[in-house]
Amino acid sequence: MASSSKDRPRAARSSPAAVRWPELPALAPSILSADFAHLADQIAAATEGGARLLHLDVMDGHFVPNLTIGPAVVESIDRITDLPLDVHLMIEEPDRYIERFTRAGADLISVHQEAVAHLHRTIQQVRECGAVAGVAINPSTPISTLSEILPEIDYVLVMSVNPGFGGQKFIPSTLDKIAALRRMIDTSGARARIEVDGGVGPENAADLVRQGAEILVAGSAVFDGGDPCRRARRLVDLLSPPRRRG
Repeated sequence: MASSSKDRPRAARSSPAAVRWPELPALAPSILSADFAHLADQIAAATEGGARLLHLDVMDGHFVPNLTIGPAVVESIDRITDLPLDVHLMIEEPDRYIERFTRAGADLISVHQEAVAHLHRTIQQVRECGAVAGVAINPSTPISTLSEILPEIDYVLVMSVNPGFGGQKFIPSTLDKIAALRRMIDTSGARARIEVDGGVGPENAADLVRQGAEILVAGSAVFDGGDPCRRARRLVDLLSPPRRRG
């Protein structure tokens, strides 16, 4: 595949209104479940199937009990795709690595509310580095913890499994959590988008979008069992028509 030609914003943003989102709702395949020996081909197939972002999980073995990829892998992926790279930092002290990941090609960066002491400062750092700024919350973290930061962020990543490993089963109460977050965003006038990650598949994709999710991260549902193109297209076909928001 030719080198990436995507027009990735790198100027600091002062407002979420400056974010250029793909058409929503959107599928974001998680490469955590892909075959790394054939990663370029699998990414190309998922893209052909309708993926609009790529989700990259970064784990440090401390915040979560697993180790995955670093900036060098992100940079390699950036060279083989035009899709925006959605980098999920499941790490302690993410402030130390934000600039490195944006230089590697991250377009969106989410940090965990549970891992950051000074969340507002971290969000500002993400924006100053030119990336779209998101906050992730674990299944046991209530959405009320976002009340102060919600007007400042571009998206919320709702974990629908406990982070650290792929292939886990979806936690059903996430549907109610997303619906409540949707109401919270609409009532407050915030412009944050809702992303959901964990156990997403054909059996719940449409319900998640109906409750207010706009970006669906799917790993096993896209990459397990072969033919990522067909499996991605099946998920995309289940998504309702995109919302039109001002």
